[in-house]
Parts: sequence; structure tokens; C-alpha cells
Amino acid sequence: MPIRLPPLSRRRFLATTAGAGVASAFGSLAAPYLSRAADRPLVTHGVQSGDVTRDSGMVWARADRPAQLLVEVATTESFADARALPPIDALPESDFTAKLLIDDLPSDQTIFYRARFRDLAHVDVEGEPVVGRFRTAPAGRRDVSFVWGGDVGGQGWGINPDDGGMRTFAAMRAHNPDLFIHSGDTIYADSPMRDEVRLPDGTVWKNLLVPEKTRVAETVAEFRAAHKYNLLDDNLRAFNAEVPIFVQWDDHDVLNNWSASKVVPAAYGERSVALLAARASRAFHEMYPLRESLTEPGRVYRTIHYGPHLDVFMLDERSYRGPNGDNLQTSYGPDAWFLGAAQLAWLKRELLASRATWKVIASDMPIGIVVYDDFASRKGSEAVAQGDGPPRGRELEFADLFRFIKAAGIRNTVWVTADVHYTAAHYYNPDKARFQDFEPFWEFVSGPLNAGTFGPNPMDDTFGPEVRFIKAPGAEHQNLPPSAGMQFFGHGRIDGRTGQLTVTLRDRADTALWAVTLDPRFD
Repeated sequence: MPIRLPPLSRRRFLATTAGAGVASAFGSLAAPYLSRAADRPLVTHGVQSGDVTRDSGMVWARADRPAQLLVEVATTESFADARALPPIDALPESDFTAKLLIDDLPSDQTIFYRARFRDLAHVDVEGEPVVGRFRTAPAGRRDVSFVWGGDVGGQGWGINPDDGGMRTFAAMRAHNPDLFIHSGDTIYADSPMRDEVRLPDGTVWKNLLVPEKTRVAETVAEFRAAHKYNLLDDNLRAFNAEVPIFVQWDDHDVLNNWSASKVVPAAYGERSVALLAARASRAFHEMYPLRESLTEPGRVYRTIHYGPHLDVFMLDERSYRGPNGDNLQTSYGPDAWFLGAAQLAWLKRELLASRATWKVIASDMPIGIVVYDDFASRKGSEAVAQGDGPPRGRELEFADLFRFIKAAGIRNTVWVTADVHYTAAHYYNPDKARFQDFEPFWEFVSGPLNAGTFGPNPMDDTFGPEVRFIKAPGAEHQNLPPSAGMQFFGHGRIDGRTGQLTVTLRDRADTALWAVTLDPRFD
């Protein structure tokens, strides 16, 4: 029988994790420091876990040199029952990152792991370990909680030590969630930073800065550097050591509003959006502990089963979309793709097969919020919504999906998303919709986690969204810095006994702004 342990104390976790990576802020992000710590290889940016199931989870770390990742795993904080895993190489080709799957784990168990590196040039030299933990999914019906959000490091707002760093991650960590759904825009590769930004009230926002973040990312190394920049934040590394991440990507992981038709801005030397996306994808997959597909290398969409009450469906609304044009097609085809035909078929199959009480669909973009491709001219389609009226363009794909969900009798679907840099709760009501062949459902929007705050955006009546709650700065106060406090995340809690899902929208001060409790349907 698995041993149940109390949570690892925050002080102890900070002692083992906060130091890892801080030195990377000085000089090059990949450079060794302090005389290479007496020639011992370093864990440079903390540890991460991700894509956790009932019996497995991914772990990740990065070294400062060619090395082997050595991981021990245990069900006790003392590591008295530690199991050593086979070593994994961390080489320059992957920027010294390494990740591996830990399997054959007991369900519903706090798993402790410690990671260290062994120098490949001097195999008798090993570095100090860094400790992390995650909890495997339950076999039974216990309470489950998750947090979500997106949008990190955007609009020139980076890590400001004077403001406490990326404080939203500390607020999320305080809830001790089972998992974190990262809704994309994990970085802003197209958003250079300055060391100081003068604010309207006369105060100065001061960014921790590295050379790679003073320009747009074009090379694989520059995309990697944008991810490593975020990991310089103490709050984020402490969060990563305790909460497994289920990650997806969005446009700013490459460049703003990218699709196959994107005209690369003049600031770039590289003119091919396809090549930029390929480089960004490589860095993204290297820097996160997501499971890799054997059938389609680089695939982001996947299903993660987290016990009887929760399945999470991670979407990819970037890789297969058609051009960001007007998207007013009345018949479905590649130009109207958003998920793409293969991903749409996969999602239908996975939803139909799911036996979880709640099917949480992690969408990197909202459904009913109008997001223009060209914001200044209010033209073009960047997201799903095409404007009021019957389904057109990308909406055809979603109309088909919603019709399928209703016809198949799939219950308890909930959508979570970010992208628009404000928080909102939308109830999709067929009685208020132009397209009505679907069952009502909720969509919850929360972000940014650490970026500029914008909005609100106009709504599209195609699927009848009712705005039940919204918090956004208004037209007169756009691109507010994190210090303004309008940084948002969502928190979901499933009651193990009743199956009820309570969703709360919160700000970075952990203020509960709005909440709703949803009763599951079992008919």
C-alpha cells in the first residue's frame, strides 16, 4: 500500500530549488559560473515535471555542460526507498536539456524525485541534486484541483525583482494544485525588453535582463533563451518543483498571430515563417516535460487522464490552421482549418472514449471572443470567432464538433483558455445562438500570468456566449504592467464525493473575483 506523506514544506523546497538557475541570470544564459562550481555540473534552471498520469510522469532538467541526467525517485521525502533510473544524456544539440519518463509508479501517491548531472568528460564528477515532487493521478474518486493560465513575459514586462518577480506563480502554488494547464504564449519570442520602462505614475518598471531578450527571437538559441529567461524567476522555479505542467503553445511562442500566410515583420532577418516556427517548436519541446509522440514528432495535442473525475484534452490551434484571412468560407476545407481534420477526428474519438466525469478541453484560444489578425484595422481572423452570424470559416469546425458532442451524448465538457490578457466566464447558450445544435457549456478565460493586461474584446453571437463575468482594464487603460495587479489565473476544484466542479477566477493577489459550482450530468 503506498505511503501517504504530508506535503514537503515550502521552506525546504525553496532551500533545494531556489538556488538552481539563479546564476544563469548573469552573462550568457548557458554560461558556467563561479568557476564551474569547482568543476561540478550544475542543474541550471531548476526541475520540472509534467503530463502526470496514474502510474507515470515526465521530469526535466538542464545542465551547464555535456552531462548525464541522473534521477532517483521515491515515495518518501527521505528517499529511503529511492529507485535510480537509467541515465539520460544532455548534449549541446539539445542545449543540455534532458527529460525522461518515470513509470511503474503507484497511483494517488506523492512522488519525490531528485535530479543531478554527471560530467560526461569526467564521469566520476557529479553535481548537487535538486529535488522536485508531483502527485500521481488517483484510481479512486478523491478531490482533484488544477490551475490554468497563459501569457508570460509579454509586451516588455519581464521579471521585476522590485515587484516580487512573477508573483502569479506564487499565488497559484499556494493552492497546492495537482496540475497546471499552461494555455500557451509560454514566451513572447517577438517581444523585446528594455531594462527600464517609465510608467504613467512616474515610477519605473525594472526588468531583469539578458542580451537575448533585447531582440526578437529568430534562431533556435534565441528561442531557447526566451524560455530560459522565464526560468530565472524564483517564483516560477519553486512552482515548477511542486506542480506538474500540462503545456501547449500559441502564437507568441513563435511570433505574433502566425499562420502559414504570415508576412514576417521587417524587424526580422529571417523571412520564412515556416522556418521560424520549426525553430520555435524545437526549443519548445526541449524546454518542457511534455510527452513526445512516436507517430508525429513535435506533436502538441494529446489526452492526459488524471483519474476517474478528470481527463484533460490539450489542443494545438497553431500547427494545422489555415491562413489568417477573412475566413468567411461557407464550406469546410483546409483554408478554414483551425484544429485541422486529423486533430478534430482525434478529439472526437478521445471525447467519445472518455469515462472521466469532467472533460476539460485546454484551448490556446477562446471560442466566442473576436480576435482580429490586424487589430488596428479590425480586419482578419486570428481566433475562432468570425463575427456575428451563422458559422463561417473556422466556426464550421467548431459547429461540427459541438453537434457531435450533443449527438454522442458526451457530458460535462468545459473549456479553459487564456490568450486575450483578461479574465472572463462565458456560458454558451444555444437559445441565444445563431447555431443551436449543441448542448450548453462553459468557457473560462484567465490570463495574463505575467504580461500586459488588455481588453475587453467584442463577442460573437454564433454560439450564443453569455458573459457571466469579466474583468478587463477598458479601452482607456491598455497594456497595464503586472504591478497594476490585473494578472489572472483560474482554479478548478473537483469534489471527489459529489463530482461537482468549482471554478474560481483569481488575480495575482489570490483574490477570488468570481466563482461557480457546476453539477455533473450522469444521464
